Amino acid sequence: MSAVGNSQDRNRAPVVTENHSPKPVQQLQLETELRRAVESQEFLLHYQPVVLLETGELAGFEALLRWQHPVQGTLYPDRFLSTVEGTGLIVPLGKWVFHQACQQAQNWESLSGPHANLAVMVNVSPRQFAYPDLVSDVEAALRETGMDPRRLQLEVTESAAMADPERSKHLLARLKGLGISVSIDDFGTGHSSLSRLRRFPVDVVKIDRSFITHMDSDEEARKIVHLIIDFAHTVNLKVIAEGVENTAHRDQLKIMGCEYGQGYFFSRPVDQEGVERLLARSATLGGGETASWAATGAT
Repeated sequence: MSAVGNSQDRNRAPVVTENHSPKPVQQLQLETELRRAVESQEFLLHYQPVVLLETGELAGFEALLRWQHPVQGTLYPDRFLSTVEGTGLIVPLGKWVFHQACQQAQNWESLSGPHANLAVMVNVSPRQFAYPDLVSDVEAALRETGMDPRRLQLEVTESAAMADPERSKHLLARLKGLGISVSIDDFGTGHSSLSRLRRFPVDVVKIDRSFITHMDSDEEARKIVHLIIDFAHTVNLKVIAEGVENTAHRDQLKIMGCEYGQGYFFSRPVDQEGVERLLARSATLGGGETASWAATGAT
C-alpha cells in the first residue's frame, strides 16, 4: 500500500490549475474524513467464515474492516485503506481492530457446542508490520479481552514478510511467542520461493484467490495450487484456499489435501448478527451440510 504525500505536501494548500489534477484536493478531504472517522469510531468489522473442507465445519472467521461513512454508507477497504496506510492512521485503527476482533471472539466463546474454539483471523498491513510496537499492541488486545491467544491468527502478506526477511523472522518469532498463530497471506503473488517460506516461523499458508478462481479452467493454476499445498505439508504448514466459489473448487482442493477453504461458495462476509445466525444454524446441521447452508445463509 502506497504512502500518500509527505508532511510538507500536507502543510501546503493545494492549488488547482488548468494542468493540475484535482485529485490532491479530494485526497486531502478523504484524509480529513478518515481522521474524524478514527476519532468517532465509524469503523466496524465483518467476518467471513473459514471452513474445514473435509467435514464442512466452521473453523473460524476472518475479520474484515468496513467504514460506516455517515453519508456514503458502508465503504470497503479498496476505497480507503491505502490512505489509512499512507497517513499512518493504520496504527491506531489497527489497535482497535485487534481489540475488537478479540473481544468478539470472546463473545463466541460464550456459545455452547463446537463453536467455543473458533479462531479469529486478523490482517496485518505492511505499515503495521513495520511498526515497532506491533507485538505489544497484540499482547494488550489479548490481555484486555482475556482471549486465549491460541484462537488468534495474524495474517501477514507475503510481500511484507519478504521485504526484510531477517527482521520478519525475528518479529514473527516474537508474535508466536505470545501463543498466537501466524499465516502468510496472498501466497503466490509475491517474488518469494517456496523454499524461502520455511525460514519463517509460521503455521499457515493462504493461497491467493487468483489461483483458486482459475483452478477449474487453467491447468497451470491448478498445478501451482497443488505444488503449494504439497510443499506446505512437507514443512508442516496447514493451507487455507481463498476464493472458493463453486463445488468444483471445493472438491479439487479436498482431493489435493487442502485443509481449509474460504470464499463465496461458503459465505460472503457478514456482520455480527450474521455470524450469530451462521453459528446457530450450523449447530443444527451435520458438518457435511455446512457448505450448503452457509452458501444461502449469509446473503
